[in-house]
This record gives sequence, structure tokens and C-alpha cells, in this order.
Amino acid sequence: MENHLQKWAVILGGSSGLGLASARALAKEGFHICLVHRDRKSEMETLQLAIAEMESLGVQVKSFNRDALKLETLNEVVEALPNNSVGVLLHSIAKGTVKPLSHISLEDFKITLDAMALSWWQWTAALVAEGKFAEGAQNLAFTSEGNTRVWKGYGAVSVAKAALEALMRQMAVEYAPHGIATNCIQAGVTDTPSLRHIPGYDALLKSAAQRNPFSKVTTPEAVGGVVVALCKEGAGWINGTVIKADGGESLR
Repeated sequence: MENHLQKWAVILGGSSGLGLASARALAKEGFHICLVHRDRKSEMETLQLAIAEMESLGVQVKSFNRDALKLETLNEVVEALPNNSVGVLLHSIAKGTVKPLSHISLEDFKITLDAMALSWWQWTAALVAEGKFAEGAQNLAFTSEGNTRVWKGYGAVSVAKAALEALMRQMAVEYAPHGIATNCIQAGVTDTPSLRHIPGYDALLKSAAQRNPFSKVTTPEAVGGVVVALCKEGAGWINGTVIKADGGESLR
């Protein structure tokens, strides 16, 4: 275990899927974990078990069951974090409209863009302004192959992912003087709760397994391993790029 015990990993949308898998992986590396998520009480049992598992590793876990898109949530979380302590900010919010363009309103687009792109910049800017990032921090967000491909019902999300990657490039340059590296991770098609909201998700999974050189789909744990790799000493020179964590799926 590396000595990350004085650093926090802030994970937006960290109660399931890629976010939770990344939290578990980072906890094993010694990061304290700060989860910002929005779940009903009936959905909390699995998360509580995961939190107990992470705490058993000797790290602290803060869990904010709040809407990450609200300013009061952002302010509450930022205030709760020590200065110069955030080693990782990971954006894993999957809130958006998955409908054909003919059924999408302008408000649908705005909500999707805000949740899946602009909120990353908003949280990053607040943590920078309040001096919360540690030197050498990684600022990460999840994108997908749907940023360049047409998937049924994925139009609004695809727009948001394109915006997310544009923000990545800008933040990579503008926040580098603060000692922060900014990157996107393009996970392969992964069976997560968010994927199951996409129309025809089962066909996406089948196609992904057929295209993948390893003949299987990406797992949340595999993506969490890539998150950890980016946060290790020596990876800080990776900045402003989309890193594919898909086993080569996107090559076909």
C-alpha cells in the first residue's frame, strides 16, 4: 500500500458501478474516501456494506447522500475537506436523458449537459479556489465510446461526453500550474446500473463481448484498476488525454 493516508479521493456518483469500484480500489491504496451520491434508503444496504469494507482497511470514509448538482452540497463537501488534501477528484455522475432526439426537450439536454459535463468543472473550480487539491492530484472523469458512435437513445449523453472531453483539455492546461493533471477514462461497455437505463443495453453488452479481443465485457473492477494506476507516483505526466480502459474493444 502506498502512503496516501493523508490524501482524500472525492468521488461524485460513487455509490455503484464504476464510481464505487474505483472507491474500493483507491481505499486499498490508502486513500480516504469521500462519496457524493444520491440514493433512496432502500438502495443503501449495498453501499453501507462497501463503506464498512473500506473502513476496515484503516481509511476514513465520508458519505454525503446529497445531490451533487446543488450548490449547497458542493459547499458542504468542500468545507468538510482539509486544505491541500484531495489527491483525486473522480467524476462518475450518470444522470441524463436516454431518449431519441425526437423525444428530447431543450430542458432534457440542459440537465444532461449539466450533470454529465459541467458539474465536473464546477467541482474542480471550487476545490481549486478553496485550496483543497494536493500537489500532484489527478482530476478524472469517465467518458465512453458513445462520444463518437451513434447508440440508440444516447444523443443527449453523447453531446455531454463531447463537452466533458473539451473541458478536460481546457482544465489540463489551465490547472497544470496548480499541480493538477486532468484526464478522461474511456471505459468499455460495462454492465452497471447506469448502462441498464440505455435502450437496448443488452445488445450493447453482446456486441462489446464480440468486439473485445478478450471476448468479454469490461468490469467495474478493471476500470477501478486503471483509476488507481493513474493515481500512482510516476503517472502525473499523463495530462489532457483520453485513456481507453476497454481491453481493445474500441479497435473493432
